Amino acid sequence: MFKIYNIPLRILILFLFFFCVSTSYSKSKSAYFQLKVYHFKSLDQEQSIDQYLEKAYLPAMDKLGFKHIAVFKPIENKNNEDKIIYVFTSANDLEKFVHLEKNLLKDKQYLEAGKSYLDASHSNPPFTRVETIWMQAFEGMPFMDIPKLKSKKNERVYELRSYEGPTEKLSLNKISMFNDGEIDIFKKLNFNAVFYGKVIAGSTMPNLIYLTTFENMKDRDEHWKAFGPLYKPMAEMPKYQNNVSKNVTILCTPADYSDI
Repeated sequence: MFKIYNIPLRILILFLFFFCVSTSYSKSKSAYFQLKVYHFKSLDQEQSIDQYLEKAYLPAMDKLGFKHIAVFKPIENKNNEDKIIYVFTSANDLEKFVHLEKNLLKDKQYLEAGKSYLDASHSNPPFTRVETIWMQAFEGMPFMDIPKLKSKKNERVYELRSYEGPTEKLSLNKISMFNDGEIDIFKKLNFNAVFYGKVIAGSTMPNLIYLTTFENMKDRDEHWKAFGPLYKPMAEMPKYQNNVSKNVTILCTPADYSDI
C-alpha cells in the first residue's frame, strides 16, 4: 500500500473527506453580519451615497453572492445634523467580508458605475464618516430572515435596536435571554425580525444588535403593546437583571432600492 509520511492512502483520503465536511459545516452553522453605517450631512452627499449603493454596490455584491441586502434610513434623519444610511449584509463565512473590498475592486462594472463616488475629491467627499460593524448570529436565529411584509416600502418601519452590556459576562447573559425565550416571543407575535447579532467588531462593545420590521407605525406600536405582557415574567427573573447598560432604538424606513 502506497503511503504518505507513513499514513496509508485510504486513511488520508478519509481524513481529508471528514475535514472538508467538518469545515463546511462550521462555516455554515451560523451567519455573520455586516452593518455599514454611512454618516452624512447634505442632500448632495445623500444622493451620492444612494446612487453609489443602487447602481454600483448592490449589483456588484449580488455578483459576489451576497443576497437580500437591506438599505434603510432613520426617520429622524430630517431633524438630525448627523444623518445616516445603514447597509446590512449577511454571509455564512466571515472571510467573505474580510476580502470584500479587494474583490469589489476587481469588478470593472462596479468601478465604472461607482466612479463619481469612488473618485470623489478630498474637498467634496460623499460622506463625513463610514463605520463597519461585524456581528455573529445568535443561536436562537442562526441566519437572517426575509421579512414577510405586504405594505409599500415607504410605509414600512424598520426598528434597529442595540443593547450595550455593562460587562462582557452580562452582555452574554442578555444574549442567552434572547436564545432561551425572548426570540420565541418575537416569533410568536410575528415581529418579522431580520437578524439578531452579537457585535464582534465595532465602536460600542460589548453589544448586541437586532432588526425587526413592521407594515407601518401603527403595526409597530401594536406589536410592542402585545410584547410587554409576554416578556414581563422573563424580565423579572433574577438571573436576567442588570444585563443592559444602554438601549438605543432607531426607527427607519427602507430605501426604495433596498433588496428587503
